[in-house]
Amino acid sequence: MGINFQQRRDRLRRKFRQAGIESLLVTNFTNVTYLTGFTGEDSYLLVRSDGDLLISDSRFTVQLQEECPDLDVKIRPRTQGIVQSSIKAIEKAKIATLGVESTAMNVAVYQRLTGGLSKTKVEPVSGLVESLREIKDKFEIQAIRRAVRQAERAILSVTAGLMPDQTELQVAADIEHTIRRFGGRKCSFPSIVAVGPRAALPHATPTERTIGESDFVLIDWGAREKQYVSDLTRIFVTGRISPKLERIYGIVLEAQRRAIRKIRPGVSMGEVDSAARSYIDQSGHGKNFGHGLGHGIGLDVHESPRLVDGQKQLLKAGMVVTVEPGIYLPGWGGVRIEDDVLVTRDGHEVLSSLTKELEDSVLSLAI
Repeated sequence: MGINFQQRRDRLRRKFRQAGIESLLVTNFTNVTYLTGFTGEDSYLLVRSDGDLLISDSRFTVQLQEECPDLDVKIRPRTQGIVQSSIKAIEKAKIATLGVESTAMNVAVYQRLTGGLSKTKVEPVSGLVESLREIKDKFEIQAIRRAVRQAERAILSVTAGLMPDQTELQVAADIEHTIRRFGGRKCSFPSIVAVGPRAALPHATPTERTIGESDFVLIDWGAREKQYVSDLTRIFVTGRISPKLERIYGIVLEAQRRAIRKIRPGVSMGEVDSAARSYIDQSGHGKNFGHGLGHGIGLDVHESPRLVDGQKQLLKAGMVVTVEPGIYLPGWGGVRIEDDVLVTRDGHEVLSSLTKELEDSVLSLAI
């Protein structure tokens, strides 16, 4: 038995009815995928109180039949844009109050939509589908597990053959190729490969700097398995372990361990962030940890919920989040350690299994 997309749409219906909305026009393509199983783009989903309609175009006719054969589909004429086609479908359904995804619709599309709907009240809403996506079902968790395994296999393969004269760009390309070779669709996002001082940039873009130019490299990577992703970060030692690296790494690793131990249903996102942040603060590096502790992963690599300080939202079983504290020192480098963690009914499960002991991360570079 596969994913029950009808059940997902029914849960969404209950949510927007509570918000006083009769129907919802879903324009975020990822949300359309979540609600229907359709993996194409340029398509809107009209979720009504009495049924659902996917509005698409002729490029996807066969794909729609294969991926969501039980869904009502409107293939718009070549000369009719998707907004105009949506207006016609909304008018035909005689919808009085229509919700639209405010975070997935630009002003121009909103104006065209409202300008063409004289008998429909359009209400911008946000987070309705995203809140459903926070809790992963067993099929989603299985897909994320596979994405984690693909990412781990790929990085072990790539680092086993790492050479001093390889550039950050070449290593990033190797990761992408290896993930595909091991069955992944592609990387979850452009891999971050940051040698030495460049590791002080949390989102460093790979350059021509070579692996042999420093004693360590930070790699942040992930695999996309069908539609679901993983997101991991590790430090790999390519030279000697300096006292400074050992000290900074130890602080970050302990901060991560403290945060992960906090993860269980009913604990606030802010508490988890604080468990890591307060330890880094006490170490004297609070100002060097400027980003949130983590975020949800699923169909997107960054999605709700967010592990950030002050966030009062509570963890729930089925959430999958990253835990990624870091310390970044301009001119020297940075350390970030990231794992993907499932919130279980009675605690948590770390889905990733790569070693985090610094001495086990020392590589013998190929010559």
